[in-house]
Amino acid sequence: MKKIFKIASTLCILTLMGSALAACGSSNNSASSTNEPTNNSTSTEAAGKKDIPTLVWWQIGNTPLPANYSKAIDKMNEYTAEKIGVKVDLRVASWGEWDTKMNTIVNTGEPFDMMFTNNTKYSKQVAMGALTDITDLVQSEAPDLYKSIPSEVWDGTKVGGKYYAVPTYKDSSVSQYWSYDDKLVQKYNIDYQNITSMQDLDKPLHDIKAGEGKSFYPLRLIQSEAFSGMFNNYDDLTLGFFPVGVKVDDPSRKVISVFEQPDVMANLKLLHKWYQDGIINPDAPTKTEKEKYNPFGTQQAFPGAEIAMQINAGVEKFVMNKTFGPLYTTSTIQGSLNAISANSKYKNEALKYLQLVNTDSKLRNMLAFGEEGVDFKYVDGKDNVIERTSDTWPLAAYSQGTFFNMAITKGAPEDQWDQVKKLNEQAVASTVLGFALDISEIQTEVANAQSTFDKYKYELLTGASDPEKIVPKMLDELKKAGLDKIIQKAQEEIDNYFK
Repeated sequence: MKKIFKIASTLCILTLMGSALAACGSSNNSASSTNEPTNNSTSTEAAGKKDIPTLVWWQIGNTPLPANYSKAIDKMNEYTAEKIGVKVDLRVASWGEWDTKMNTIVNTGEPFDMMFTNNTKYSKQVAMGALTDITDLVQSEAPDLYKSIPSEVWDGTKVGGKYYAVPTYKDSSVSQYWSYDDKLVQKYNIDYQNITSMQDLDKPLHDIKAGEGKSFYPLRLIQSEAFSGMFNNYDDLTLGFFPVGVKVDDPSRKVISVFEQPDVMANLKLLHKWYQDGIINPDAPTKTEKEKYNPFGTQQAFPGAEIAMQINAGVEKFVMNKTFGPLYTTSTIQGSLNAISANSKYKNEALKYLQLVNTDSKLRNMLAFGEEGVDFKYVDGKDNVIERTSDTWPLAAYSQGTFFNMAITKGAPEDQWDQVKKLNEQAVASTVLGFALDISEIQTEVANAQSTFDKYKYELLTGASDPEKIVPKMLDELKKAGLDKIIQKAQEEIDNYFK
């Protein structure tokens, strides 16, 4: 694989989260309801002042919400109302409910203005007509937002040659890190820096289990967060559907049935063994909300990310080791997007707001860290270093906007965001980088196959089911649902795209 093009440092760099700041005119585009923070109706200022629209923005995060959440959002709204004449009703879907909740909102036509989405949903939502084509609108109404994101990253959001979401400019390439509670590392003499495969991880996880006792689970999984990174070697073609992919380093770009690959089966079998041995919590396939503390974790991350993890988990020290990447795929670029509803009345205002998120550090920090003086404070009078003073702020910083106008957390490397940019510059490219599958002609097959996979995925990806029994059964049902047609159509599109 060749190295991905270096993104010039002179560009306003971005990753998977959009950037923002431009004078966007008020909009009266297509019909939708007007939104208030609590009842979806336009908020009216004192007599003589212009109406200030309040946009419903769905995000992902922790629930229940903290006691100061409404107050923190009110402070954000005071700031943005003054800056750009826009407020938000920022609603949070929990980690466990986000998948189902977003599907319900889109399928039922529930009013919203903006929504966090990602590669698992984006192309399907576009195919359903749920999202606004912002290709021309972002350039005319939010030019600073458009210019702040490299063209290559914008291109990663294209579906049928159009932009339907603002990408989050951050660690747009994927680097997988494994994290460990340092107390356990020291106690069990774990050589974590040389652990790079699931097979390497087997002994230390068993050592922890044996030493900590029957009720201690070293690997704590939930439905929506199984063993992250198991499929990093396969490009999902933006389908967000694990059973179909292309090996990221395959020069022939052959579309394959991923669960029929020997390496995938070997990892699933090991995961099942861990479940049987009590390494994984027994309620993993039914558990919907993650615990604050996880002795071992696997996640897409970057240098210094362990500092925020320590605070959130209430742990003295986490250590991390990079086990994969950095790698660029179209899906890694689509890992964090914010899209505007096709039915929103306030498309221009939504772009204006996303522009401010991505170019205004004060708003960016409030979204990422919460209420100043309660959830965080600035360190030594600096506006680019903060100290977290609570662990209750529920929003996920990666889902809102760029990292590169956001303060670093005290304890993280001072050049943290430069290191993230370097990861992007060093990333290798999937052989199908730039390609996004058009599912318009196979929507029925994709929906049926997804429904079939959903029946098995929680049990399979948390280790609860024996893959040697479940995978053949699942594949048989997937083929009946249209798996072969999806693979055939994907191959045709790839062959045409890379002529």
